[in-house]
Amino acid sequence: MSKSKLTQSVHTGSKGDSLYGGLVNPIYPSAAYNYDAVVLYPRYFNTPNQKAVVEKIAALENGQDGLLFSSGMAAIMTSMFAMLRQGDHILFQNDLYGGTHHAALNELKRYGIDHSMVDVFNLEKFEKAIKPSTKVIYIETPSNPLLKITDIRGVARIAKKHKIVTIIDNTFASPVNQNPIDLGIDIVTHSGTKYIGGHSDLCCGVAISSKRLIEKIKASAMHFGGSLDAQSAYLVERSLKTIVLRLQQQNKNAMTLAKYLEKEPKVGAVYYPGLKSNPGFAIAKKQMKGGFGGMLSFELKGDPEKFLKRLKIIRKAISLGGVESTIAQPVKTSHAKLTPAERKAAGISDKLLRFSVGIEDTRDLINDIKQAL
Repeated sequence: MSKSKLTQSVHTGSKGDSLYGGLVNPIYPSAAYNYDAVVLYPRYFNTPNQKAVVEKIAALENGQDGLLFSSGMAAIMTSMFAMLRQGDHILFQNDLYGGTHHAALNELKRYGIDHSMVDVFNLEKFEKAIKPSTKVIYIETPSNPLLKITDIRGVARIAKKHKIVTIIDNTFASPVNQNPIDLGIDIVTHSGTKYIGGHSDLCCGVAISSKRLIEKIKASAMHFGGSLDAQSAYLVERSLKTIVLRLQQQNKNAMTLAKYLEKEPKVGAVYYPGLKSNPGFAIAKKQMKGGFGGMLSFELKGDPEKFLKRLKIIRKAISLGGVESTIAQPVKTSHAKLTPAERKAAGISDKLLRFSVGIEDTRDLINDIKQAL
């Protein structure tokens, strides 16, 4: 198979219909299979439609194997719990998606698992936070919602030195723009609801790793039951065939919008790793090979509520990564469960807007922002 992501996204895992010669994989909705040969069962993560998606994403992420879940949080939490036991410690970077942050605070301690959240942008300080009981390091880059860039290779080097498993949330980058396994990360997770699904109509998640670690995660996943049905898996596979084309346009659009917003007098700070003014630009340029992504954030000088109400093309929405441009206030959506003090510490202001740039004509998007301002 070609190493080109464009070719892999179309062909890997998409074997077609061997019975009638169709070009697309059939949907196998059965929840009951003959057990004489291989035992297939949706909760075992091994049905044909589930496996087709995994083959495609594993190829795009340069991983050996993977698991398709019913949500991004199912992928993240199952991967964590599979690697941790009572008395263990997990080290998080302190800039995290609000759902992950809230889950860490409310779930891990119930199972006797210790955790720390530390500034990962000072790797020396980050390494000092490692304890003898640290078994997992968890990072997210670009981060949600401030698009902060973590030095993936630097974190992986520290983890290997201390024999610690690394997990990354690669959602914002997508497998098109960034491949953390190539940089030394052990387990890559995605909220597939975003760029993998890409059309704002699917909820799914994925974990990609080595065959050894995936088998370990699978052992827990079968107990937790976060598998995906055949119809949804089929739609994920279909969506993945255009992921490269979608991201190429979203990368291009986001860069154009970020440059425009950076010069707009009514806009304060702009957060986008592709801007040379961004503190993480140099690292992002090294590790984001496909592009800088379709996500950016910015702070308004005026009233964000009035601005959002005036938008006509860009839609206010809680999720991201679709072909249509959407925008949200993190204080009311992704980070609503954090306390005001926690949001302040993370640099998330009431005027911050998270912008998921779609595939529309950038002239139309800029004009929409101008009239709303």
